[in-house]
Amino acid sequence: MQNLLDLDLPGLVAFFESLGEKPFRARQVMHWLHQYGADDFAQMTDLAKSLRAKLPEVSEIRPPLLHQEQVSDDGTRKWLLEVGPQNRVETVFIPEAERGTLCVSTQVGCALECAFCSTGRQGFNRNLSVAEIIGQLWWANKAMGRDPKGDRLISNVVLMGMGEPLLNYDNTVTAVSLMLDDHAYGLSRRRVTISTSGIVPAMDRLREQMPVALAVSLHAPNDALRDQLVPINRKYPLKALMPACQRYIQDGPRDFITFEYVMLDGINDRPEHAEQLLQLTRDVNCKFNLIPFNPFPNSGFQRSSSETVRRFASQLMAGGKIATTRKTRGGDIDAACGQLAGQVQDKSRRVSHRIDKFMGAA
Repeated sequence: MQNLLDLDLPGLVAFFESLGEKPFRARQVMHWLHQYGADDFAQMTDLAKSLRAKLPEVSEIRPPLLHQEQVSDDGTRKWLLEVGPQNRVETVFIPEAERGTLCVSTQVGCALECAFCSTGRQGFNRNLSVAEIIGQLWWANKAMGRDPKGDRLISNVVLMGMGEPLLNYDNTVTAVSLMLDDHAYGLSRRRVTISTSGIVPAMDRLREQMPVALAVSLHAPNDALRDQLVPINRKYPLKALMPACQRYIQDGPRDFITFEYVMLDGINDRPEHAEQLLQLTRDVNCKFNLIPFNPFPNSGFQRSSSETVRRFASQLMAGGKIATTRKTRGGDIDAACGQLAGQVQDKSRRVSHRIDKFMGAA
């Protein structure tokens, strides 16, 4: 039984051709699925009755199941979605005056084990399917009552939730193609951001195949410290990562890379660290997004003081870089950056941690 939420436009065209239908049927169904949030073929009133009767026999519309919704005092909304037995992922919507941003997960848990991230502490189960990734956007629109003819409630999507998007490359790229497709969600490449801890071969693939805005989780200015905080650095060290960032800018929709940098008290927030960052990125057009650490139980880290963050940002800006400080949102419902945990039936001890396993031919 084919889940139609797993298919982008070429996939839907091929599916309908296999049924002996014309390609335009794919566009019609895509409108219903993604613009109107249809979950019943009977709703698709511009399809022939015979086709509406046939589709349930060979296909389904199966998004993730909604388990729980929470709303923060600041208006942030978090959805806990079921993606199979004992596995749940979290999706967060952050409303702001000028935009609405949805933070999307791409894996059940995460195998990268970044030291300061709650998701990594839960272990790793599996990659999400295309339907489970795009289904988070599908659910968010439905939950907020989006009118396809009205204003766009979700103007930006950031793939910064649970998991490393570029270790689920094929499904992530297919889901992103749906976000960008005018027959589906019609978002701009500049308004869809993929965050990565630095999977260099996949960054190059993305640049060639579907460049969108890119954020790199940097978090340290040298290899010795980054090896401890972001263990993938041992495979793709800074001497490989910085040139990959330069290459990405050549074809990306923005002429800069965003470096995410969580501020950890006494660990990576000293003046010498800021100076090292300036030297590290001197040849990369970039901006820094400084993230106050959001605590979770037994993390072992403390948040840098507001004054320390301010001075750190000022030092970067004095060195010619753009540096902003991310406003913490949704902390009262554990929806802030680094706090997403969901529910993971951890299989990471029973599967290889070799990145090559995830990358395939990349």
